[in-house]
Amino acid sequence: MMRFLNFSGVVTMISDFPITTNDEGSGCYKMVSVDNGYGNIVNFIVSPTTYFVNHEMIKPGDTITGFYDGDAPVSLIYPPQYQAIVITKNRPYQNVKVDFFDSQLVSRDGQLKLNLSPSTQILLVNGQAFTKNPANRNLIVTYGPTSRSIPPQTTPYKIIVIC
Repeated sequence: MMRFLNFSGVVTMISDFPITTNDEGSGCYKMVSVDNGYGNIVNFIVSPTTYFVNHEMIKPGDTITGFYDGDAPVSLIYPPQYQAIVITKNRPYQNVKVDFFDSQLVSRDGQLKLNLSPSTQILLVNGQAFTKNPANRNLIVTYGPTSRSIPPQTTPYKIIVIC
């Protein structure tokens, strides 16, 4: 079970990231530099398996949030480099949470409870329908307003199941 962490900020640069010394795979991996405006910079390594919410293209100047595995080993360099698992463009009226959701559909950090409705889309990362219960899985959840309860509750627009 992954422990998802995130970093938000403005994309300052996107460049090719060579994965071998002979530049094998050139163009397939990117390094996305993100500045949060408070002096903190992170470089996200984007691979062909990185999931982009709504399959949106990003460019310098966009405000994004990158989600990564908080338990994965990281080189002790500055700025830090994290393997991006999910990237989303920050949009008004759309929230994105990437986390493990338990049998009650409460996020691992206890900050969100999902209430499913018949209109909630539940998909796999490849866009195909997911027909099982999404509980006890890592999920990418897009949602709007939440209740003021503890934990906040929402009826998500879409759930992407990370198998």
